[in-house]
Amino acid sequence: MSSIETFDLRPGRILNKKYEVISLLGAGWEGEVYKVKELSTGIERAAKFFFHEKNPKNKQAKWYAKKLHKLRSCSILIHYQTQEEILVRKRPVTYLISEYVEGELLIDFLKTRKGKRLTTFEGLHLLYALSKGIEKIHLLKEYHGDLHSENIIVTKFGLGFKLKLLDMYKWDLASRHNIEDDVCNLIRIFYDSIGGTKRYSKHPKAVKEICCGLKKSLIVKKFKTAGHLRRYLEIMHLD
Repeated sequence: MSSIETFDLRPGRILNKKYEVISLLGAGWEGEVYKVKELSTGIERAAKFFFHEKNPKNKQAKWYAKKLHKLRSCSILIHYQTQEEILVRKRPVTYLISEYVEGELLIDFLKTRKGKRLTTFEGLHLLYALSKGIEKIHLLKEYHGDLHSENIIVTKFGLGFKLKLLDMYKWDLASRHNIEDDVCNLIRIFYDSIGGTKRYSKHPKAVKEICCGLKKSLIVKKFKTAGHLRRYLEIMHLD
């Protein structure tokens, strides 16, 4: 039987007599995510469908659900609710229901800003919100492993940021190396969001002391975890 490359779930399709498909939200190597409406309440949810080849014996879906359940206290993560199964072209397909988050991907949000970048002050607020969120994951002896502007949703922007993370690397118990990579990725997101290489020379000394020229050895010497970075930001002076 040929592999399924897209589920092509049309708007209006009813799933398990519980959910109505609204639209496709996105796709990745392991499956597709759809916006659905819960029939009994009218509440909008997100449904992640796993390609059969990427989910042998349902291992990937189970791992994903258990990991999100373990990390349910981490507000930066999307909250998992339940697991379901349907037939697509006569093949069983597992999908997970989670909260639906209104917002804009960071990569798209930046395009709406003047100069397609954040101000230094805004960038620091972004970095602070991310470091607080990732710190909670690290404290639970986990790591993210795939932080970049295309899997961060900006749900609120004003006096600070409210964020949610999409996707994830197949997390395992965090090692020092994993945690250091998360920290370096946080700083890379900050660096890119405030203008990247083109603007770096114009930033104040305080910003350069955070970015450390993007040299991993200097970054991890200064910020061993997301918690260290969060505490540094709380007491830093922006001249």
